[in-house]
Amino acid sequence: MLQKISKISWLGVFLSIVFYSFLGWLWFTVLFPNQYASTLDKLGLMPANPDPIYFYGPFLTVIPTIITIALLMATLNINTKKAAIEFALIIGLGFLVANTFNIAINPNIPHPMPYGLLVGAYQLVGILISCLIMVAMKKK
Repeated sequence: MLQKISKISWLGVFLSIVFYSFLGWLWFTVLFPNQYASTLDKLGLMPANPDPIYFYGPFLTVIPTIITIALLMATLNINTKKAAIEFALIIGLGFLVANTFNIAINPNIPHPMPYGLLVGAYQLVGILISCLIMVAMKKK
């Protein structure tokens, strides 16, 4: 499997990481900030100046996710838009959304279903578009 690293488009990986990180910022601070805060019972209580980890932490956690996805795509020869969409739906629903709901049912999340739907949708959209980016940038 590690031989497939040479088949990875690192430009596609980089663009996917940037996209996924930007989408997270957009999703949780512009599009759905109140819904997100509400799922945590923090509506009106979110800090005006959050700790820096809330800005660079998601970026850092997206890096291994995208590299792993790129390696799997290379190993499985995912090289068409259709195959990328199918792969993203399998990975997105089977791992990312399922894991998001697993996190959501933690007793510290006051509204697990809305949290799972909101964050799971972000994960699914993020991985879907990232897979399409990586296919578009795939080495010939």
